[in-house]
This record gives sequence, structure tokens and C-alpha cells, in this order.
Amino acid sequence: MIPILFMVLVACSNNENETGDGEEVVVEFFNQKPEITRQLEELAQTYSEQNENVRVTITTVGDSEGAAGLQAKFTSGNPPALMMLGGTSEIERYSDTLENVSDLAVTETMMDDLLEGGYIDEQLLAVPLNIEGFGWMYNREIFEQAGIDPEAIETYEDFVAVVEDLDQQKETLGIQEVFAFSGADQGSVNQISAHFTSPEYHRSTLDAYEAKELKWEYGDRFKKYTDLFNEYNVQPVLSVSYSRAVEELFVNDEVAMIHQGNWIVPTLNGIDPEFVENKLGILPIFGENDEEARIVAGAPWYIGVNSDLEAPVIEAARDFLDWMYLSDEGQRVIVEEMQFIPPQEGYVVENITDPVSQEIYQEMLNENNSAMTHNQYPDGWFQLVLFPEYQRYLDGYSTWEEFLNNTAEGFEEMRAY
Repeated sequence: MIPILFMVLVACSNNENETGDGEEVVVEFFNQKPEITRQLEELAQTYSEQNENVRVTITTVGDSEGAAGLQAKFTSGNPPALMMLGGTSEIERYSDTLENVSDLAVTETMMDDLLEGGYIDEQLLAVPLNIEGFGWMYNREIFEQAGIDPEAIETYEDFVAVVEDLDQQKETLGIQEVFAFSGADQGSVNQISAHFTSPEYHRSTLDAYEAKELKWEYGDRFKKYTDLFNEYNVQPVLSVSYSRAVEELFVNDEVAMIHQGNWIVPTLNGIDPEFVENKLGILPIFGENDEEARIVAGAPWYIGVNSDLEAPVIEAARDFLDWMYLSDEGQRVIVEEMQFIPPQEGYVVENITDPVSQEIYQEMLNENNSAMTHNQYPDGWFQLVLFPEYQRYLDGYSTWEEFLNNTAEGFEEMRAY
């Protein structure tokens, strides 16, 4: 059993959401993460059983179709009461129909840095779903066999020395290469860029969202890391997919490092339950200077409440959201079954499900993380500009100067629309 937040301020789910005439109140939750559908349905059923005349239903549309699916719900005249939203741009898109949730009990328990992404025009219109974080995921067992202490990596040059050391010991360690960066995966390219755009935008998601241009102030550091991993990567780098990197090379001890985040934990647990507990670690990136390294961590998803529905539905939706994060049942499912890093303060770090998630949670508490600026780029920019331009550089078809110029120009043009 996980520890319950010491700061729970209210008792949730006290049957105050019944309508006067006993009619059933239906609260539809629109979910854009298919992998947690079962767990959300479990929460919905438990809440409905505890609250007479309230029924929570889960509608799931994900795998890149979620945004279109949510728009279709509004277009059809059947919008949901609760909706999962992919960052500030999607929150702004629905801002005219979202409740101000600053007065929810759960809001007081959320980390302030995470709430930033839910503000539009100084109103809090959504609360964070969870925390995700990413950096170099590494195999602790391989590092140990190579005689490398990850705690001793205090500068970028230390990291380079570790990479070169691992490369020299490849045969002894039984690895193909040091890295398996997923050059074929849009998400991996988008995510690694955040280490170098976050300091330009003052580690603020709102600054990144409002930015009219990208100057690549830390582009030279991006180049250093790109050239480094590409030299010691499984080749051809553009053939390395997400699934190959995570589910074949990394989990089978064939590479020492991949650039991913804690979202790979359930996948790794499904393949080798011992891997996460005994081998998985995370290293930060020196994105701003040679001496200061950070992981990127934040809230990729938010939950908003539809303000255009009948009052009993709105009240039930708000109550469910409080109950989901403040009740014993909700906290258990979020941490143990969804395997989320909770977006709230007050959890005992050691009771979060795995060592990497514990470290990410602690870095968030310490405010020692870079921001998820990659979620705030202009719509379509990373798919249509950043990803192909980065692939061209990785494959040797363009210079770094061309990469910087083309992506900066595309950023400014697409932000203007």
C-alpha cells in the first residue's frame, strides 16, 4: 500500500453530487492514453459505486488520433465532462469551454512548476495528469562491469570519457555499441531537443509556448551530444526505431544507453521484471554548460473540466478529479497500477514504484529539472521540420549550420500561423 498524501485537505466522494430528483448524472472522461484505459475504468467503477446516481464513463481515443477524436466530440454536440489535454496549446484551444480549477482541493497539492502549463490568461484551466522525465537511460549493470561510477560524472568531459571507456570495452562487456539512439523515431528527436531549448526559454513551458522564434542559443551543445552519440551508436542510426532500441537492444544488454524516459518502465517490466529494479538508471544532460546537468521533467498531459454542461455534471466531474488524486483508491491506482510519477507533493519518494521514477520525482521536488519545452513548439514543427532536418544531419546530408538555420526559419514561420 502506498503512503497517502499528508496534505489531504478534504474528504472526497460524500454523495453531494446527486440530483434533487434522483436522476443519474453521467460524467464522461475523454482519455488520450490507451495504455491506462483499464486503470481509468477501474477508478470510474469504484467512484460510481461509492456515489449513488453518479456514473463515470471512459472514452479512449489515442495513438495520434486523440486530438481529432476530442474535436469530433465537440463538433457532434456531445462533449465530455472531463478531458485529457496535450499541453498548453490544446488547453488554449478549448479555453472558452474549460472551468477555472484553481479552487479544487487537488490543486493545492500539485507542484507549482507543473501547474504553469495549465494557465491561460492567468486562469488555471487544467491540472497535470502525471510527471514524465527523460535523459540518458543507462544499464547500471554494464556500467558496474566496466568499472564506471555514474555518480562521478560531474562534467560533460566526464561523460565523454565514460562513453569512450565503454566503447573500448565493448567486446568484454558483450555490447554492440554504447548507444541506441532512435533516429527513426520522431518522439526521440523531439525529446532530446528539449535539453537544449529549455535553457533558452528560461526552463519555462509558458515562455516556450509564447516564443516567436528559436535562436538555438545552446545549439553548439546540441551538436556536441549529437556528434558524440552518432559516433558510438548502432548504425545506421536512422534505422533504429523506438521498439528496437527499447525492446531489443537495451533490455537485452546489447547497448549501454538510450535516450528515453520513465514511460518505458511498464514495457521493460513486461519483458524482464528484474531489469528495472536491478539495471535501470538515468543520467542527466549538460544542456546549458559543461558543469550543470539536468533531466527534462514535467507534465505532458493535463485534465480539464467542461464548463458548458449542466451544473450537476460539472460538480460531479470536479469531485471525481479531487477523488482520483486524494482518495486511497485513486492514489493506489495512479502509482501502483498506472505506474505514474504523481504530480503532487507529499509522497514518500522511496514508495514510488521504481528507482528511475523516484529520481525524477526528487528532481522535480528540488526544482532541478529542465522544462518540457518540446511540447510547446509550433503545431507540426517537430514532425515537418525538426525531425527531417535532424535526420538529414545524422545521415550526413546537411551541415549543422543548415540544420540550425532551416529549423529556426521553420519555427518562426509556423509560429506566425
